[in-house]
Amino acid sequence: MRRLLTPERLALAPGLRIHDGDPAPGAIVEVIGDAERMLNGHTMMDGALMDRVPALKCVVFLGTGASSYIDLAAAEARGIEVRTVQGYGDRSVAEHTIALLFAAARRIAVQDAALRRGTWAPLEGTTLQGRTLGVVGTGGIGREVIRIAAALGMNVVAWARRPEAGDLPCTFLPLDRLLREADVVSLHLALTPQTTGFLGRAELGAMKPGAILVNTARAALVDRDALLDALREGTLGHAALDVFDEEPLPPGSPLTDLDDVTLTPHVGFKTPEAATRLLEEALRLLSR
Repeated sequence: MRRLLTPERLALAPGLRIHDGDPAPGAIVEVIGDAERMLNGHTMMDGALMDRVPALKCVVFLGTGASSYIDLAAAEARGIEVRTVQGYGDRSVAEHTIALLFAAARRIAVQDAALRRGTWAPLEGTTLQGRTLGVVGTGGIGREVIRIAAALGMNVVAWARRPEAGDLPCTFLPLDRLLREADVVSLHLALTPQTTGFLGRAELGAMKPGAILVNTARAALVDRDALLDALREGTLGHAALDVFDEEPLPPGSPLTDLDDVTLTPHVGFKTPEAATRLLEEALRLLSR
């Protein structure tokens, strides 16, 4: 991120002090010091920490999922405003979602690994044209996924708490019907107390046998144990995941032992274009 801090961008937030990376827990109070405003990449902040930086009035989180790192209730109670950057990576995450979909449909990762071991084992894949993609959540990322998938010739259905089709090339369905009919289900919901465990054992069991699940949103949307069971039993055809309950994914995770899983290390948003938009908007929010 430092390489993007050109003089023009730094002018948006004069006096900005920069710390490379996320500070160690014991150093964060010293880094914040007497600052009234701060940018937070992925630093954990609870009420006890906030009590030690009484001058702090505003935190701009570099992303959308501030609640994963910042105790929002504690911040509100102390009069600290938490701002998030919306929309900066919609297209990047959507394209990564589609990349994972292709990788799962054509079993690219497992065949790549086999070839590296010296094994020639061609596997049959799935043609996506004409298949049904179920998009769960139609915020910025979900809407981009819908547009790309429709352009690929997929039949796109969607579910949202407040459906607003507008010009989207999709049909809105009740969730139970979407799960029954979709060949692929892609998750694009924010993580809230209401959406935690959104896909549990019953929902995974309701999916079409052999379906693909793609998750580039938040791991906790899916019951991990139920997901593992569905994969081991073969009722779920494939899981393509960019997000995990514990990050970094710990060595020996059961997900790494399964062939019908494609894994990437939470990189959906990692493109230069998204990083530039993120920083510019964060600096504007910091100076507002």
